[in-house]
Amino acid sequence: MQPNKNLKQQGLLDIEHFKVHGRTTGSRSPLTLFWTGSAVEFNARGSELWIEFEVDYEVYEPWIGIVINGTKVSRQMLVAGRYWVCVFRGMNPDAVKNVRIVKELQAMSGDPGCMLQIHAVKFDGEFLPVEDKPYKLEFIGDSITSGEGTVGGKAEEDWIPMWFSALDNYTAMTADALNAEYRVISQSGWGVLTGWDNNPNCNLPDHYEQVCGLLAGPKNEALGAFQAHDFDAWQPDVVVINLGTNDGGAFQSPEWRDAVTGETRKQRLLEDGTYHEEDLKSFEQAVSGFLAKLRTYNKQAHLVWAYGMLGIPMLPAIYRGVDAYVRETGDKRVSVFQLPNMTEETVGSRSHPGVEAHHKAAKELSGYLQEILRQV
Repeated sequence: MQPNKNLKQQGLLDIEHFKVHGRTTGSRSPLTLFWTGSAVEFNARGSELWIEFEVDYEVYEPWIGIVINGTKVSRQMLVAGRYWVCVFRGMNPDAVKNVRIVKELQAMSGDPGCMLQIHAVKFDGEFLPVEDKPYKLEFIGDSITSGEGTVGGKAEEDWIPMWFSALDNYTAMTADALNAEYRVISQSGWGVLTGWDNNPNCNLPDHYEQVCGLLAGPKNEALGAFQAHDFDAWQPDVVVINLGTNDGGAFQSPEWRDAVTGETRKQRLLEDGTYHEEDLKSFEQAVSGFLAKLRTYNKQAHLVWAYGMLGIPMLPAIYRGVDAYVRETGDKRVSVFQLPNMTEETVGSRSHPGVEAHHKAAKELSGYLQEILRQV
């Protein structure tokens, strides 16, 4: 390959103009991308751009997507190591390219070694300011919000990073439709009260105050994942909560047992197949409690509980939990939105919603949020 002698290496700290998307720490040397949809964005005037990554994992390798001028142009696995990846080359040196390098994989709570960092760039041009968008959206959810199932065919059932996508995802699609910045906090199998397997530790609310508190291990502690998140630095106009699917699944799953303490947990069904009233009430209280926590940290945001792409068994309980919160607090900036269910035609891999299901959800959700944002 003929080398480009005009490439100049710069650490992120040396670059004046770029934008970081997604919750992370204040460190830019290097920058750690924790959550799905996390990204760096540049307005780059030049012909060739390279990014230096540092990657590690024990089981689950990170993936990235590259978006240029609003279009996804590539997607790739990143193997372990520290190395350079070419983002583009041979492009018009005088044209400004909007470039986003996006983490396609969720934060992996089951792999304490999984890490994705950006150290530096090599570029033969100049970086220009990246303008703020008019709105900010935060999405909180489970495997649906992590984009599990949006890649691969219906027959694929392996639980591997390849089948996840932050870009072929209703979160990115909704944000694009509304010309909004967005952040995602999501984890497959987790809920608002309990995980799909009745594990009470697998709930998002307990970790909401931290940068990425659902991770584990000394490496993530050193990276700052357990630090208190700076909410003042980025306040959303809307928070979309898509939780409840795994809480509903817990009623159908065996009891969970703590291997250390012997403690058990089970969301119970009655003999007629209906939900045990006491356990359903616990779920409703978890809904109300999470809304209260969200309001504490997001003073002005409209809170939208969106649910339904994999059925709606918990929808009545979600309504009751939301109504209880509204009655107790008088907070009127809260609503429930039913997402369209996937169909046989829109199912993706791992029996999860495929890309077309996410397109339909994004179309309906963005229309709903547009009316809310008009009041911002």
